[in-house]
Amino acid sequence: MSLELAKKIAGVLNDKKAQKIEVIDISGVSQIADYFIICTGTSSTHVKALADEVEFQLGDIEREVGYHKEGYGSASWILLDYKDVIVHIFYGETRDFYNLEHLWSDGVKVDIEKILEA
Repeated sequence: MSLELAKKIAGVLNDKKAQKIEVIDISGVSQIADYFIICTGTSSTHVKALADEVEFQLGDIEREVGYHKEGYGSASWILLDYKDVIVHIFYGETRDFYNLEHLWSDGVKVDIEKILEA
């Protein structure tokens, strides 16, 4: 279920022109989630639009998994928590500063091209 959700979210972000989409399988190194999805928006407006589109496309899934969101106020880092899949949508420098890919480097990067082909 969580891999299918990660695939759907990555596809939505790709369709909305998110940049540098990374999907990291953290199930072997953490209990907080199975997957992190990290991407970048080109402006604060784009960051919000990406988050809004994920929310819209997932619809009823929110109620099923205990959905939570943070960061809409500043729109430099919006977090969408779908329990087993956590989405991090950053604006440029904020992503570079927090460098989550390095922090979670023990996780396994999922081939984004394979996800988007499916």
